[in-house]
Amino acid sequence: MPGSRKYVFTPATRAEILSELYDAFWGPYAHLFLPGQNSSLPLHATLSEVQTATTPQKEPPLIPGRPCGHIFKKGEACFRCKDCALDDSCVLCSSCFEATDHTDHNVSFFIAQQSGGCCDCGDVEAWRVPIQCRYHPPKSETTEYLNAFALKILQATPRATARVMVGQDVPPVQDYPNRVLVPPELRDTMGRTVAYALDFVLDTLDYSPDETNPPGNENDLRSQPSGDPMSKDQFSIVVWNDDKHSFDEIIQLLCDLTNRSREQAEELTERIDDQGREIVDICGNSARLIEMAQTISQVDVGVTVRRAYDTFREQVAAVIIEWLLDLTRSRLGTDTLILREVIASELLAPRKLYSLLSTNDATKFLGEIQDPSRIDWMFLYHTRLWKKPRLNLKEVYASLLTLSHEHKLAVASHFANVYHRIIDTYLLVDREAETSIKYFALQLFTVPSVALYIVRQHNVVTRLLSIITAFFTNQITDKRIIYPPNPSADIDIDTFPFKSKRFMPVFSDLRYLCHNEPVQQLIAHNREFIVHFSKTCQIFMCVNPNKRAASSHVEYETDAWISVFNVTLSLSRVIKVYGEAFSRSSAAELVAAITTVMHHILMVSAVADDQRDLTRFPPVLFHEVIFGDTTYQLVDFDVTDGYVSFHHSLQWLLAELLKHVDILSEHSLRELGLASLRDVCLRNASEQAILTIVDYPLRVLAMIAQIRTGLWVRNGFAIRGQLMHYRDFMLRELCYDQDLFILQSALIILDPNTVVVSMLDRFQLLEYFSGATLHPIYENTHLPSMVEELLYILITILTENANATKMPITIAIRREIVHALAVGPCTFTDLTKRVAERMVDDISFERVLKQVANFRSPDSTADSGVYELKDEAFDDVNPFFYHYTRNKREEVETVLRNRLKRKTGLEDPVIIPKPTSFADGPFSTISSAFESEVLLQIMFYGIYNILVLTDAEGAAPPSSEAILDQLVHLVMLAMVERPRVFSSLVACRTFEDDQNLLDVLCVFEHHDKFQAYKMRVDWILSQIALNEPDEVQKRRRTMDPSRNEADDLADAKKRAAKARQEAIMRQMKAQQASFATNFEDLDDDEDEDISETPEEPISYGTCIVCQEELNNSKAFGSLAFLQPSRLLRRQPDGQYVYINEALSTPDSLDRVIETPAETLFPPPESELRNARSRGSHTFDGYPSSYSRFGLHASVCSHMMHLECFTVYSGSIRQRHRAQATRNHPESIPRKEYICPLCKSLGNVILPVAIPSSTTELNGLPFTEWTRAAGISILKSKADPTLESLQFRNGSGEFVFWSAQDTMYQPFMRQPDRADNMEVHKMLDTVTVVAKNISQQTRHLRDRQEPDPGERGAGMYLPEELVGYTISSIEVSQRGLGSPGCTIADSVTEHQYRMIRGLVVCLTKLVALSFKNRPDEGRDAMRHAIIKRLLPEWSRGSLTSFTYPLLLRDPFTILVETAAVAPDMLRQVLVLTYYACLARTVIGLVYILNKTRSYHATPLVYRHADIFGDVRMFFMSVIRHSPVFEQAGDVVFQAFGESRIEKLLYMFTLPFLRRAAILCRAMLPSAFPSPPATDDVCEYKRLLTMLEIPPLSHLPNQDSLQTALSMRGPGWNLLPRQAVLLAVSICE
Repeated sequence: MPGSRKYVFTPATRAEILSELYDAFWGPYAHLFLPGQNSSLPLHATLSEVQTATTPQKEPPLIPGRPCGHIFKKGEACFRCKDCALDDSCVLCSSCFEATDHTDHNVSFFIAQQSGGCCDCGDVEAWRVPIQCRYHPPKSETTEYLNAFALKILQATPRATARVMVGQDVPPVQDYPNRVLVPPELRDTMGRTVAYALDFVLDTLDYSPDETNPPGNENDLRSQPSGDPMSKDQFSIVVWNDDKHSFDEIIQLLCDLTNRSREQAEELTERIDDQGREIVDICGNSARLIEMAQTISQVDVGVTVRRAYDTFREQVAAVIIEWLLDLTRSRLGTDTLILREVIASELLAPRKLYSLLSTNDATKFLGEIQDPSRIDWMFLYHTRLWKKPRLNLKEVYASLLTLSHEHKLAVASHFANVYHRIIDTYLLVDREAETSIKYFALQLFTVPSVALYIVRQHNVVTRLLSIITAFFTNQITDKRIIYPPNPSADIDIDTFPFKSKRFMPVFSDLRYLCHNEPVQQLIAHNREFIVHFSKTCQIFMCVNPNKRAASSHVEYETDAWISVFNVTLSLSRVIKVYGEAFSRSSAAELVAAITTVMHHILMVSAVADDQRDLTRFPPVLFHEVIFGDTTYQLVDFDVTDGYVSFHHSLQWLLAELLKHVDILSEHSLRELGLASLRDVCLRNASEQAILTIVDYPLRVLAMIAQIRTGLWVRNGFAIRGQLMHYRDFMLRELCYDQDLFILQSALIILDPNTVVVSMLDRFQLLEYFSGATLHPIYENTHLPSMVEELLYILITILTENANATKMPITIAIRREIVHALAVGPCTFTDLTKRVAERMVDDISFERVLKQVANFRSPDSTADSGVYELKDEAFDDVNPFFYHYTRNKREEVETVLRNRLKRKTGLEDPVIIPKPTSFADGPFSTISSAFESEVLLQIMFYGIYNILVLTDAEGAAPPSSEAILDQLVHLVMLAMVERPRVFSSLVACRTFEDDQNLLDVLCVFEHHDKFQAYKMRVDWILSQIALNEPDEVQKRRRTMDPSRNEADDLADAKKRAAKARQEAIMRQMKAQQASFATNFEDLDDDEDEDISETPEEPISYGTCIVCQEELNNSKAFGSLAFLQPSRLLRRQPDGQYVYINEALSTPDSLDRVIETPAETLFPPPESELRNARSRGSHTFDGYPSSYSRFGLHASVCSHMMHLECFTVYSGSIRQRHRAQATRNHPESIPRKEYICPLCKSLGNVILPVAIPSSTTELNGLPFTEWTRAAGISILKSKADPTLESLQFRNGSGEFVFWSAQDTMYQPFMRQPDRADNMEVHKMLDTVTVVAKNISQQTRHLRDRQEPDPGERGAGMYLPEELVGYTISSIEVSQRGLGSPGCTIADSVTEHQYRMIRGLVVCLTKLVALSFKNRPDEGRDAMRHAIIKRLLPEWSRGSLTSFTYPLLLRDPFTILVETAAVAPDMLRQVLVLTYYACLARTVIGLVYILNKTRSYHATPLVYRHADIFGDVRMFFMSVIRHSPVFEQAGDVVFQAFGESRIEKLLYMFTLPFLRRAAILCRAMLPSAFPSPPATDDVCEYKRLLTMLEIPPLSHLPNQDSLQTALSMRGPGWNLLPRQAVLLAVSICE
């Protein structure tokens, strides 16, 4: 056939093959398959299509015990019920979903992305409860059979070698009522045809390549394996589909290489995407094909060149697979199972005669498997197929699973038998992973009985762990993962396995298997599972360790940590499931597992050998530590100097085992001869061994404290990224919480004093809690932060009881939701980001959410519905919940205090901690840690040190409030948990100066700097007095009402201060001596004269990169994003709808528009009539031709040093070079970057300019100012330089403010004078981005500008960047605001900072153009602006302003004034406002004259106090043009004065709003908001704020009248220019 068809596969060829297959399949029995008297199928038709078309649709017969088995097609809806399904893989088709009751269940649906999945209805193993589908009723015998099967497998002895089930082992489906009598000849014919067809497919695939790589030369091509007996020199080139390239890339590639038209290339590309590959060309010119293929492969597109004979046979094989799929959808008479049984029988049978093929190396694939069946070959050859046949085969396999349980086991056994080779091809070879046969595992591994069978009989879990070990230790040879692996191989995170993204589904397979109940029984009862898993976890221990960069920044930041965290996320989820399996174990089995894991931890971390990686596992050394009066032997490790890893998989596994506190009860352990968990752990390990195990999580906690404190800033972004992931809500429960629980467990295994001192040692705070307030490493800001972090961990491990009591999942979910919503209402999406992933996925999550929260519906389409915590749920809120950050804790504490105030009426209520309930398990003794003297010493010195420093410095030290909150909470907890013993300790144990904690608390109670703690300390002392009344009475000072309280406090303060100052002087003297020893090498000449204290620089926060202060000592800027925009609109002419929209707009845009609470739909008839009468509703979009193009700037509010920004930008470029194939979030050519903190997109850095405190507004009255300006101009000389920098058209614009100015020189080419803030460098980022956008958008701009290459070409930055951005901010603020405020009060400080930064850039451009002048050109620019506004003073100019002023946007001139002469903003404001009025008049006449058909909204004349006589003003503006004067008369007659007044109001109000924003940004103190009430319209308030005389007062403003009545070229307009002006008016 290939030769006769000239190797071209056509639809006719497909039809011929199908016809031959069907004829051979049914022989003379076609009538049993085909309806009516047909003896053959129609051309191109398939059997299932014909049977479906001729069979009336009716409900399927009810057969108890038969599953649905519906195979989902691509695009079909799949339903999932979380309440009913066993796991997320169990789904329903639409018919079965509608036939079952899921009322009040958590139901979701999704669209199938590809075919192959099947409906699980009728499968009793897929559901938690019977779902009672009326189409697929259950069968009682099925459950009994499955229970017996599971018991049999559990009790059976595992085989040494796995035995797969062959076809003879699988009986036909029993008790199927729709059987038909099949003639033996037909059964034989069907079996032989299917067998021959399968063998043909396999014979063809024997010669197919595993990888889609082109041959290097003709010799390679001709030496390829081929099934062509003639070896004809006819070759074909095939392009393969992948998930890397876009349609456009492939289309363009095909157009360039094959000379196809774009339409032909598009059609070919669609076939590649649909089928998975396509033949591009067939010819005998092999050299040309090889050259074409190598060109294609250079862009990493899969391409092969092979003999056309072999390619043709592969196309035939694809048709055969399609035919097999059709048989699975067909029936024989009424029997829908027989055809699938035939296919299953032949697939499970051995392949015939494959060993005769000398060109095929069979041992390469199945050498370790005896007598492989056809399905084994098909599984392994799956990767040689392409998309369409792959999906068809997966459908075939899925259809076989629904035949019977035996068929399911048979397919699963064969899949498990070759699973390790399937993983090979998936991880290392397969180009199109999404259609890999590996994903078929999901349909097998999630079935409990199947999972049990293959784990028991085929040892799949152990094999999977071996694959993971071999893969991540890079034991890969010839695209094969070595199996079994070398257990001593080491891990390297820079190798290919960690960079691969395909390993996650392999971990998922392991998790699916281990999640099944029967497999969990195996894990719990068979020690080899925990042993092998511990060995696997061992290789990931302490991977990717970090070391603090103390002196200089790291030179190169790798992103290998991302890959490591991806592996960690996958492994930790398996750890979670593995640990949960031991809930089914006995006490003895759990103790053995704990011992095993501890043994593996110690083997990898404590046992020294030559191959040990000392960065991951440094030698375990111990040192003596004296704290208090006791000596402790602790692990010697310095977190600031050693390597610390975030990843301790074995400790996480140990934590999971320790959570089974119900099994580790005293009663259970007593039967084993053990008294407690302490005996379990110390039975085979010493206390030093336990300290070693605990120390690794403790190092991580100390490291993250140092990172959060700012001690690791020189490690760059990588270390902060790791911290964010480690504590992120997705990984938190799997990593961070586990480390905390290990530390908590140590409190009951070891002496609590030893554990707490070990924590102090690791946090390097032993000296601080011994009285020293200076630290050799931690600076003044670092030390209190480290103390705060330590206390946070102490509170957590002493109070957190979820894991320690094995809290039921519903209660745990309730607790998480309550604490998440206590911070404030939030949407469901935000809530899921505050709660652990496992809890969100639990079936009870939404039910619990409804119990504790109320849902508040959205108020509008732009709003979102939020959940609010019910009031009674606040009783369960703990402000010191361990998932709270410091800010959230303070917010929650404020909420709780306010709530208590309302309830109790007390001004300062005390939030009393609730008792920590640790029940009766092994953790019941944890509260005895409150009796620890070490903890008491921490409480004492924590408060004492702050009091001493406060009295010595006169102010509280940094973070003192947070530390005192924690310390007071700790003391209150101790009083709640151990009141009697703790009271005794407080009163008798003395520390500094023979003082005890009671003394300190008594002083603290009345300290004038800490009055906020008075009531809490009062409660503590009152509780102590219940147990130690005499001691409290002796020390506590009671206030005498007859004595002046102020005098009493003053005396007490003096006494206390004197004592503490003496104490602190002694401490400082000792510490200075110590510091002198450490720093005696410092030169004496480094001492500076500090007699004059320099002014402390103003701080703007911290750099988000280096965490150092942002001040004027080092250049820094705001991260910003410049982007093209069409947000602003122009008023369309001739469209009355938009005129009515302006007429109906409220007078004040800075007030919230009241909308009806409920909107009826459909609206009532009366409302429809009103809407029609107004004609204000339209469903058309706003005309795009009337939008205005410009540059919009935005900031993310984060700032960084310019130096850090340069380094960060370099790291981005380096990442792009290192990962060339990655789809990066930013574009280097567009100068883009991602903000390291908030992930916002940016492309520039703006200088940060503070509002000038020295610049004052010119206070001269307008008349005197104009006179003074005129005199100044008359005295000035002509300035040729200034004239040369202005546009030639006489507009008064300046060429250096154009985005494409050819004379602009970047800093690297023309460094200017020294500048602390290095504005020129930041300006470079703005000009580069603006120039790029300007060059690409010339066709989108209406403004007349010089040709490219001339000076002044491109976007005009004052108008199209600064003005456009301020206008956009103004638009965004419409409809927002509050009483007593103007729009200037609504704009955020970040936006003001951005505006000032943009204006500073304009100022810098002026300075660069006048860099030889002392004033940097400010006077010259000032005169130029005045001449533009008052053209009569331009007689000293070399050129006149031929361009009318009204053709320019007045707001742009105001922006220019802010950049060079902010002191005359007020006077320029008046002139530009009246220019805006005049422009608006001309524009309205033009627009309204064209609006003939209208339904105008009736209005009342309301603003005479603002505009006066509107008609007179209109006519005075347009009287110079007879045409416009006549049009004005027509407009007034048509619209009326009241409507025109409202339009003048609405079209000039935006100017005032924008001017208010600009003036407030530049000189905030000069433009305060006036006191106002809601009865004053916004227009009046803004005129008052800006001190602009309203138009109605114009008759009283003689000088202003004179300025406005000048008939110079600045105001007069030609008719054509008037039209240009009219169409430029914006809303």
